[in-house]
Amino acid sequence: MNHDAYDEPIRYMNNVLCIHIWQVVKTYTHVNWNPRWHYHKQLEFLYMQEGSMEIRVQDQLYRLDPGDVFVVGSMQPHITRKTDENKLAYLVLHFDLQPYFDPALLMHFRYFSEIDRPLCSLNGQIKQKEEMRAELTRTILLLFQELERKSIGYEIAASLQVRQLLLTLLRHDDSFRHAAVPYEQANAPSLRPVLDYVNLRLSEKIQMSEVSAMMNMSYHYFSKYFKKVMGLSFVDYINVQRIRKAERLLLTEDIGITEISERIGIANTAHFYELFKRINRCTPREYMRRLVPERTIGDSS
Repeated sequence: MNHDAYDEPIRYMNNVLCIHIWQVVKTYTHVNWNPRWHYHKQLEFLYMQEGSMEIRVQDQLYRLDPGDVFVVGSMQPHITRKTDENKLAYLVLHFDLQPYFDPALLMHFRYFSEIDRPLCSLNGQIKQKEEMRAELTRTILLLFQELERKSIGYEIAASLQVRQLLLTLLRHDDSFRHAAVPYEQANAPSLRPVLDYVNLRLSEKIQMSEVSAMMNMSYHYFSKYFKKVMGLSFVDYINVQRIRKAERLLLTEDIGITEISERIGIANTAHFYELFKRINRCTPREYMRRLVPERTIGDSS
């Protein structure tokens, strides 16, 4: 286990917009992996300007070259490295989705909350689709200019650019547009208090009777309503969120499996193993082996 991983704090350039965008320039010659995995609740976009680098997002490895755009989903552990001794320059954008969940965006709450899959799964399409990549690039550069210049009304312009980024992802996502959508997207926002409640109490025993009462619904009606809206049962949703938290603990805490199991609210270690393998198709130990690059400890800046 690698307890050098950490929940990276993001300092916003504007606390209303909850955005930080800046240029990273690296001229050092070391090409080792950065020494620490990190994650954050904010979405992250990278726009490569000069040079090349590699990025691992959990167990997936990607190479980024000039002109590439890359997205990292909320709370996804990732790590980077410079691939050669040439100059490296790229833009990094972080923003919190919460302030942008207006009624229109809430219609797609499930999609942007990454209930079914992380937004990182879109990177293959971004790499292949020139039009999608061009739209994302143009929007990121406009956003960078707005936050740098801070002309009158830049807050409005920046807010529009963030929504344009999200719209580009949604409209170019083939797997989403062609999939049958069995759940009721329009009703997903009504469950936001429930999802927040669950995420704050993953280490505790979560009773559906308490949650249904909070929603002023009967136990059985809430159970059916949740599955109809979210596409999975309330229990399955809790289990997925607990395993996602376990994944982060495997990277961030130097503790044993038994303690991780307890800290995500699963008292039975065998049950934890069963759930982890069902969701990730591997054991916790195999998951960690997949996450460790050739060399994760080395010089970086």
